[in-house]
Amino acid sequence: MKNKIILVSGDPNSINSEIIYKSWKKLKNSLKKRIFVISNTRLLIQQFKKLKYPMKVVSINDFNQKIKGNSLKVLNVDVAFKNPFKVNKKNSSKFIINCLNYAHKLALNNNSIGIVNCPINKNLLKKDKIGVTEFLANKCNIRKDSEVMLIYNKKLAVSPVTTHIDLKDVSKKINIPLIVNKVVKINSWYLQNFKKKPKIGILGLNPHNGELRKYSEEKKKIIPAILKLKKLKINAFGPLVADTIFMNWEDYDVIVGMYHDQVLTPFKTIFKFNAINITLGLKYFRASPDHGTAIGLIGKNKANYFSLLNSINFLNSFKNEVC
Repeated sequence: MKNKIILVSGDPNSINSEIIYKSWKKLKNSLKKRIFVISNTRLLIQQFKKLKYPMKVVSINDFNQKIKGNSLKVLNVDVAFKNPFKVNKKNSSKFIINCLNYAHKLALNNNSIGIVNCPINKNLLKKDKIGVTEFLANKCNIRKDSEVMLIYNKKLAVSPVTTHIDLKDVSKKINIPLIVNKVVKINSWYLQNFKKKPKIGILGLNPHNGELRKYSEEKKKIIPAILKLKKLKINAFGPLVADTIFMNWEDYDVIVGMYHDQVLTPFKTIFKFNAINITLGLKYFRASPDHGTAIGLIGKNKANYFSLLNSINFLNSFKNEVC
């Protein structure tokens, strides 16, 4: 049975140690025993100390090592630092990449449910226009663009067809196979995990769907993709108009947009921190909070931990499933 959860502490210059501590206090003891944190023991101890959090941290060497009590179990990754919340960019980048590589290796283990990673500054992953979604897809040797970013709440999920690319490149990037493949994966995930055929709304790209002009992306790419999806017996609807769809979001299980902020901005306005970021198409399950590193909140004890807690609990709910 898959029962272990890998928690990557993420960016050291962040609110991550705060949300880990706050989430840890809310978890059941039986779940705490199955969580293994990939981080640096000394770094976490120093951060908890600076935040005045009474967290017990223990360094372990083996993914299968059992520890009595409910201490935070840390699989150690080296990082050089002087100030625990001001690790320089070079060291932070090396540390984060090594943590993700370690997590990927462990996640391929049959004893693991999957990975929850805390927020990471994408600039530290070195490659241009790449986030954790793309980083882990590459590690899994998944064909480029076949992974899916799904921002999930039980009432609604959203997914951008293109993820971390500049707005000027979106029109060139989207095409019929890309839209179809991503929606098919979303549909399959809902069927597999919820035994439900989701109602999926697909947005156009242009204001007012480009008035459906002959050479618009709606006419050339999005409508043909929707027709293909309907032939596959998928409940796909559209192209829907982006400026009004979130006034009636209750009509859909999933809303698929053409670019990142087209769906994430209104979704986060509605659900705030009550959602998680899931990557579909990997060789294992991966989830993360739906927010960033929030460096402006470091040390203020004001960070909202709900999304991390939801990520852990959601992953745990799939311990007997194949995701």
